[in-house]
Amino acid sequence: MRGRTRSEEERYDVTEADGSSSKDNWLKGTYARSTAKKAEREYPFETSDGEKVDPLYAPQDLDGWDYEKQLGFPGEFPYTRGVQPTMYRGRLWTMRQYAGFGDAEESNERYRYLLSQGQTGLSVAFDLPTQIGYDSDHEMAQGEVGKVGVAIASLADMELLMKDISLEKVTTSMTINATGPILLAFYVALAKKQGADLSKIGGTTQNDILKEYIARGTYIFPPEGSMRLITDVIGWCKDNLPAWNTISISGYHMREAGCTAVQEVAFTFSDAIAYCEAAMQAGLEFDEFAPRLSFFFASFSNLIEEVAKFRAARRLWARLAKERFGAKNERSMMLRFHTQTGGSTLTAQQPENNIVRTTIQALAAVLGGTQSLHTNSMDEALALPTEKSVQIALRTQQVIAYESGVADVIDPLAGSYEIEAMTDRIEAEAMKYIDRIEDLGGALRAIEGGYQQREIQEASYRYQRSVDDGYRIIVGVNDFTTEEEVRPEILRVREEVVRRQVERLTRVRAERDEARAQAMLKQLEEAAKSDANLMPVLIECVESYITIGEICDVLRGVFGVQREFMVF
Repeated sequence: MRGRTRSEEERYDVTEADGSSSKDNWLKGTYARSTAKKAEREYPFETSDGEKVDPLYAPQDLDGWDYEKQLGFPGEFPYTRGVQPTMYRGRLWTMRQYAGFGDAEESNERYRYLLSQGQTGLSVAFDLPTQIGYDSDHEMAQGEVGKVGVAIASLADMELLMKDISLEKVTTSMTINATGPILLAFYVALAKKQGADLSKIGGTTQNDILKEYIARGTYIFPPEGSMRLITDVIGWCKDNLPAWNTISISGYHMREAGCTAVQEVAFTFSDAIAYCEAAMQAGLEFDEFAPRLSFFFASFSNLIEEVAKFRAARRLWARLAKERFGAKNERSMMLRFHTQTGGSTLTAQQPENNIVRTTIQALAAVLGGTQSLHTNSMDEALALPTEKSVQIALRTQQVIAYESGVADVIDPLAGSYEIEAMTDRIEAEAMKYIDRIEDLGGALRAIEGGYQQREIQEASYRYQRSVDDGYRIIVGVNDFTTEEEVRPEILRVREEVVRRQVERLTRVRAERDEARAQAMLKQLEEAAKSDANLMPVLIECVESYITIGEICDVLRGVFGVQREFMVF
């Protein structure tokens, strides 16, 4: 083997004769002389959790770093570099646009438009009444029908929502939690009506109630009943809907509420541990259900931190699955996740700037190896997105995929001193949080004590204070502002759409077999009081055109209603 040249020695030997590192000498010498003449700009050179970012990263920042242990290769444990051997060279990520507004008829038009524009998967947003189990004509639904998503109260709505869309040919992600099993029952009932092979039906129900208690609030039932519904979905899908992702364990909403990147990873995996333990207590083996677990993360604007976060999360989950749960199936160790760009980072001021923010965030998700991606639209800080802004958001993904070159190479930032150092740090700090939550009795006990909620509140306060003080710059908000008032076109839900939805619901109740409906509601109540899996009876209920509100009323009577955990 030939000897190294002088330049190679300088490259690999980072220790000086006196034991100091070449980076230390550069900091004390060249760098110090430069900053003495002219100070660095005043800016928070730090991560989302306040960790200072060095001005330069070098080999000594990876002291003791082991390529095989820390990285390995794509498609191999610990999956830092990706869960597929070919990643985007084999198949691009699924391009989704989170959409749904008004009633099923209007949303169906938007879905077919998005599919015609090159979207490769559907992502359904539901209105607030649907999320918390009220029919569109309930007094609690007044003023909220169709406002933040589509109103789905019965199987008739689901039939219209997916009109002329083959469920065998498209994967559908449904962002729904407390009522997730009921919406899945609607979807399965429709697939059966289409004559579909259930083994070919792919998609995801979010079905993640713990993060609702922590950060979002669209829960209905106390934890025991909610966890029962989740494990019933996991158990039923294992045997009947094998290609369905039974839960999407979400850090997104906690990040939107103000948590840091480290907290996002840690709190998500603490919730995942709780779900896995509940499923195993229900009699399932880890390797039976773990391959269908999916995850959901946010992508914010600090590109380097976000890329490192995704890579750290992938490696940490692989180690948790293998070391904590004894996974033997490789697929059980693979972190498959959907990413959405940061909704809370969008600004009502100068909304066109949001196109740039979303582009950076989408790029971070792709560089981090996401399996699925939603890009927010520029006007979402003002209202539901218009068709034009949705098209721009979708085109953002397509430009990244086909023009940027970042999808041509697997894990293109691997080996960057900063990326690898930050990946290691995020993994280590997230594990500290997980251990702390375990000491408190696990995710649910910690939630009941308000631990995660307080941590998020404190992180959110620190961030907002840094913006208010001008320490952290938000372009167009606290700096680089303009006097002119921007009035972009925004989407509004028409009142006639709400009336149409209520009229459809009235017809459904009038035309169904009422005696059968009442018999099924009684059967549901009996099943909820027993240990039986509720999915079969839920499917029968929706096939009888029983509404989501009627089903939830029965379950409220059996499980009770959850009140907010008080946090001081």
